[in-house]
Amino acid sequence: MASSEVGRKERTAGADTPRSGERPGGVRLTNVTHRYGRGAEAVTAVGPVELDVPPGEFLVLVGASGCGKSTLLRLIAGFERPTQGSVRVSGAEPRPGRAAGIVFQQPRLFPWRTVGGNVDLALRYARVPRDQWGPRRAELLERVGLEGTDRRRVWEISGGQQQRVAIARALAAENPLFLLDEPFGALDALTRERLQDDVRRVTSQTGRTAVFVTHSADEAVFLGSRVVVLSRRPGTVVLDLPVPLPRGEVDTEELRASGEFADLRKRIAHEVKA
Repeated sequence: MASSEVGRKERTAGADTPRSGERPGGVRLTNVTHRYGRGAEAVTAVGPVELDVPPGEFLVLVGASGCGKSTLLRLIAGFERPTQGSVRVSGAEPRPGRAAGIVFQQPRLFPWRTVGGNVDLALRYARVPRDQWGPRRAELLERVGLEGTDRRRVWEISGGQQQRVAIARALAAENPLFLLDEPFGALDALTRERLQDDVRRVTSQTGRTAVFVTHSADEAVFLGSRVVVLSRRPGTVVLDLPVPLPRGEVDTEELRASGEFADLRKRIAHEVKA
């Protein structure tokens, strides 16, 4: 059976319900294609792609480098508009800085500000009243495991801690969508696993919809409630797979060691390499 047919058959039941892009936190991509350049030099990066992401789902986009994962994330964030088709977030065309909280591959913190100052700036852009910044900042830093660091300078904390600050900053706005573009790729293996645990926990606590980009089958299975594999450029959906593993408070070491985890990881890795 062709992999594209497998993808269609294994989509989650939510994909057959009324379109999720009309609900808060829901995302809907309809016949989306995106090209860079014009005329004979135009390159189709992704598409056509159809995706329906229900509110509260943790969707992981996985595929080889250059398959269009980050392009899809930028389209959902509103940084770019599709060449063809439409993107809807919570029922509207996405607006940059308004559609979602975003964590990039690098933390992109302001080095002249303290940890707390970076979070405060996000609260300011989120239009949180100034008299609420203190308790809200403390809540966000505690949520990502950085209690008591608000007065420290960015250069005084590790790369993993800087990425935690970036996550706290992305959570500052109360929008229901959370986008993450390979945020742990530059970190060592131990720090990466710790942050994966944190993101899994935080999204379970907040109930936000999440779209996470990675090239790692292991990371995709661990984080996602659903995994979508993209083909090589131009990226199209070749596998759309629900991940029926327990979420919430679980023993993550036991989860990673389970046979079901290994089977899902093998299946996804095979499609990525195909």
